[in-house]
Amino acid sequence: MAVLSGLKPEKVFEYFELLNSVPRGSGNTKQVSDLCVNFAKERGLEYYQDEFNNVIIIKEASAGYEDAEPVIIQGHLDMVCAKDPENPVDMSVTPVKMAVDGDWIFAIGTSLGADDGVAVAIAMALLDDPELQHPRIEAVFTTDEETGMDGAAGLDMSPLKGRRLLNLDSDEEGTITAGCAGGARVDFSKYYENEPLEGKYTFYRAEVSGLLGGHSGAEIDKGRGNSNKIMATFLRTALETAGMRLISIDGGTFDNVIANKTTAIAAVKWGKENLFENTAIYCGRALKEDFIKTDRDVCLKVSRILDAKYGAAMNPADAEKLLTAMDDIPQGVQKMSADLPGLVQTSLNFGTVRTEEDRVKFSFSVRSSVGKEKNDLINLLREIGEDNDCEVSLRSPYPEWEFKKVSAFRDMVRDVCAEVLGKEIVVTATHGGLECGLFSGKLEGLDCVSIGPNMYDIHSPRERVSISSVAKLYGIVKEILARSR
Repeated sequence: MAVLSGLKPEKVFEYFELLNSVPRGSGNTKQVSDLCVNFAKERGLEYYQDEFNNVIIIKEASAGYEDAEPVIIQGHLDMVCAKDPENPVDMSVTPVKMAVDGDWIFAIGTSLGADDGVAVAIAMALLDDPELQHPRIEAVFTTDEETGMDGAAGLDMSPLKGRRLLNLDSDEEGTITAGCAGGARVDFSKYYENEPLEGKYTFYRAEVSGLLGGHSGAEIDKGRGNSNKIMATFLRTALETAGMRLISIDGGTFDNVIANKTTAIAAVKWGKENLFENTAIYCGRALKEDFIKTDRDVCLKVSRILDAKYGAAMNPADAEKLLTAMDDIPQGVQKMSADLPGLVQTSLNFGTVRTEEDRVKFSFSVRSSVGKEKNDLINLLREIGEDNDCEVSLRSPYPEWEFKKVSAFRDMVRDVCAEVLGKEIVVTATHGGLECGLFSGKLEGLDCVSIGPNMYDIHSPRERVSISSVAKLYGIVKEILARSR
């Protein structure tokens, strides 16, 4: 029996469960893209699929709506595949295992993919409803949104006739998003030479864990710790106090996720073990004080590796420059908006670090609603990287989505939301990245808004979505379509 069987609206949760029956992490979207194409084929709907695995499905207007302006309904197929550290599941081949607790759907030991599977499921339910009153629906399912919006960037939008876009990638009921930050990924490569370890060494595994992590757009203002940044600071200190030799450092899951676990392998000369271990104790105590309100379970620990056989470590000069770059680059909120109280204007997130045979690669997610501040931050990263002999490159830039002072479509959506939800609606902008900016850049005269259900802790194993909120969102979208004559 399906886990979500009996939940209403039935079709929405049926399709959400169908989407979660196939792996659909960013970069692994061919299977879910084909699923959507087969859905369209079975219903005789016009569809387009491209080399990026984007899918457009078109349902012509119902009787009485033939002359109405089309509505684009948009969401993304990919999800962030996050899991508990002890969970052995391979999310690249294993479907999401879901469960229900009261009003909440969650996944067991992994992220849920409600961001943005709920949007796609709602669109599919609308496309499959023969009684629906609606103008021409242009459902657009993009890919790799979570890793840089590459699907939307490469999408041929010529099949789209609509100039009103309803994006369903927000995560707070009763809030209409009408603007967002732009952003980019900045990648570093620090090449290093391995040197033989002469003399006797004790080998250690260092680990930073117990952090909440979270979405670098939605939760960057929470002050949560970043395990990559914390580890870099500790290792740089240990390099100075105990002459530590670095062998490897690895942490984080995605550029746009606040890293919550990082590990490192280090070598310490015999006789300096106490210095290294005491440095870890000192740094660990400081962490507890620094993050007592945001990450009370943060833990820095070092443990000796028995029977280790590491014959080499990074050249000390290379390791020093690597750790200096990682430690000197800022983390978190850089500036708050002066126009919208409480809104982050510019931020930076240290997403991932990986040690390879001859280099360490690490990446950052830059966000800002002000183009100049975004570029200034990118230039700062480039300067710090180059000062420490790192190769620095830019990828997946996406534009900010400018807030419109006047929007007829936004006004209509706000009225519908207020009537269905029975409360005052908040209209705002978000620090998170949305694909609306890319669509606006390609479709002249586009009027777009973003709404969504109550979702919490997205991009983490604690991700959950409210069943009743999804139901209300579905009702809102149906009413928007019904009023779109």
